[in-house]
Amino acid sequence: MPIWSYIIVAVAAYLLGSIPTGYLVAKAKGIDIRKTGSGNIGATNAMRVLGKPAGIFVLLVDAAKGFGACFLAALIYTCYFYQFNGLHPTTDAMPFPSPKIANYFILIAGIFAVLGHNYTCWLKFKGGKGIATTAGVYLALAPIALGIAFAIFILALLTTRYVSVSSILAAIALPAAVWILQPHNLFLGIVTTALGALAIYKHKSNIQRLMQGTENRLGKKSGGGDK
Repeated sequence: MPIWSYIIVAVAAYLLGSIPTGYLVAKAKGIDIRKTGSGNIGATNAMRVLGKPAGIFVLLVDAAKGFGACFLAALIYTCYFYQFNGLHPTTDAMPFPSPKIANYFILIAGIFAVLGHNYTCWLKFKGGKGIATTAGVYLALAPIALGIAFAIFILALLTTRYVSVSSILAAIALPAAVWILQPHNLFLGIVTTALGALAIYKHKSNIQRLMQGTENRLGKKSGGGDK
């Protein structure tokens, strides 16, 4: 695959991920979500400020951004291979698509979709915390590992009623599950670990509130733990 194809996928995935769903939904209702609740544009704050239907909509769309970026990358890779492979005689021409290269291609899309969500260019590079978008990426890349992380998220949420604690534990569980289930996929393991660390870093304000005892539990109208 030529370098320009990776650049195109990275830019397209970033732009898809950068769509500020929570901000746009709140704006349609005449609310600047950045100035309400915890100030985060993610699904949890949208649910607190706008209600459950709007919050669930934001959650699903944010997840769809991650899944869609990976799907788009897979589509571009497949189309490029079958349209152009063999037309440009090179020593690395292959008769069949390479799963390894395809995974690299899709992973790059996933990375940039999450970065687009977390640092959207439309809101001065301030965005969400990437949990929902990362979930969408791993629904495409590693659904079993995602299922394990989601189970831990639900268990932690039922036990603590802190969305932030549940998100942090899921961000730890996902890379652990990937390393256990796919120990030979080094690139996937490294990327998942990096995305998990980024998710935890984006929860630094929540961690501070947890330490201070001021973090709100699920069901309250303001506070942290946003996706």
